[in-house]
Amino acid sequence: MRRTPLLAAAAVLAASASLVSPQASSAADEPADVSEFLADQLGGLTGRTAVMVHGTSLGAARDAVTASGLTKKGEFRKIDVVVARGTKAQIEAVRRQPGVTYVEGGAQKIDFFQETSNTATRGAEAAATLTGADGLPLTGRGVSVAVIDSGVDPTHPYFKEADGSSAVVANLKALCEPLTETCSVQRLPGSIDTDTLSVGGHGTHVSGIVAGRPTTLSDGGRLQGAAPGAKLVSISTGAGIVILGADSALNWVLENHEAPCGEGVPASTCPPIKVTNNSYGPSGGGEFDPESATVKLQRALAAEGVVTVWAAGNDGGDGSESLTNPPGQDPTGGILSVASYYDQDTGTRDGVVSEYSSRGDASDASTWPDISAPGENITSSCRPYLAICSTGLDFRNGPGALDIGTFNTISGTSMAAPHVAGIVAQLFQANPNATPAQVEAALKSTAHQFGDGAAYVGGTSYDKGFGLVDVVAAATAVR
Repeated sequence: MRRTPLLAAAAVLAASASLVSPQASSAADEPADVSEFLADQLGGLTGRTAVMVHGTSLGAARDAVTASGLTKKGEFRKIDVVVARGTKAQIEAVRRQPGVTYVEGGAQKIDFFQETSNTATRGAEAAATLTGADGLPLTGRGVSVAVIDSGVDPTHPYFKEADGSSAVVANLKALCEPLTETCSVQRLPGSIDTDTLSVGGHGTHVSGIVAGRPTTLSDGGRLQGAAPGAKLVSISTGAGIVILGADSALNWVLENHEAPCGEGVPASTCPPIKVTNNSYGPSGGGEFDPESATVKLQRALAAEGVVTVWAAGNDGGDGSESLTNPPGQDPTGGILSVASYYDQDTGTRDGVVSEYSSRGDASDASTWPDISAPGENITSSCRPYLAICSTGLDFRNGPGALDIGTFNTISGTSMAAPHVAGIVAQLFQANPNATPAQVEAALKSTAHQFGDGAAYVGGTSYDKGFGLVDVVAAATAVR
């Protein structure tokens, strides 16, 4: 589904404002009007946000920004507007400065990353307003996320670092021999496109949701992954995934999570793996098997400090039976099952549970998802000639002339899980000493309990778990 570009929406607000003859504010007069978006935002604003300060002249706008303590970020000189960032108190103060005619929310254009999904989770707000234990913006920096999937195109522009290197620091493939029923995980050159080799596309899309770098598309749209500072370790199982290949990948993570690029490669270049994303599973759910290799591997990972994230599944349901992905039902702390939330393409925190998102058995809380994250209409990295990427309805072009159709919009709990995987990376940056169980507890205890769907029982529900993930609140709780 195509959405109205946010830049265009901001322009409409500005144009509508110009139809009314605004009166400049003075310290003694009524405060200058604010845009509807900003008025809504100010009600719950706890950090900093972007605004456009309109003045009777450019000088007046500049003086107002300085006097109120806002941080200037840019200017639209021909229309007498200064772009700035600040707190709620600073924004309220600038409204009363002489010469200010209007204050407009700028977050539509600047902070709405991954279209609207990272607004719903407050992930973009966390990255913009919070810092990790290292004192740097909360972007997942210092953490690697292992994505077990169809593969990745490490040369995709969404993974390009400022120095031209790729955010994909390790590129591996699980090679399975059908006659001997054995699998081995082999390291490949960093530039190999394992998604094209497997005729997949799913893995590149998922990886972008986890850790896509800030990217401006050719149409002016702005995208960013949940953890735009995290590194990616891709383990390709091929488009036709089998449990042995997936378990081989989990086992590789268990054996290599402390140094995923090999001994001698510094953590500053290739950080330890602290979370795995697993957007795969059996159709129709199934019974949880605590004796399975998958469960034993993920429990061992949790014991060694690694969180495992699972997509809940895309089988819908009505609570009469469990249709959720079995490994995600593991009660071990640090093993998460993620349902799909739909923000209705607006970034709202009071949206709905996606119709396709797998529900648990209403009478058995052990089968319920743990948490919800945006999974519907998610735009991320893709290649249109790949099977999965050809199914979306919103082809978008990258920033270069050759990057045609390199982004697409797809839905599924496969898209919800990597949001949480990226958010887990943010939480580990906030507190590198946190345990997987503490990370899970922080996510659950701070989730936003939106009203759609089944009633909450003991704080959780069979269709959406504890509610919509809230990055700002979880990051605060885990410190």
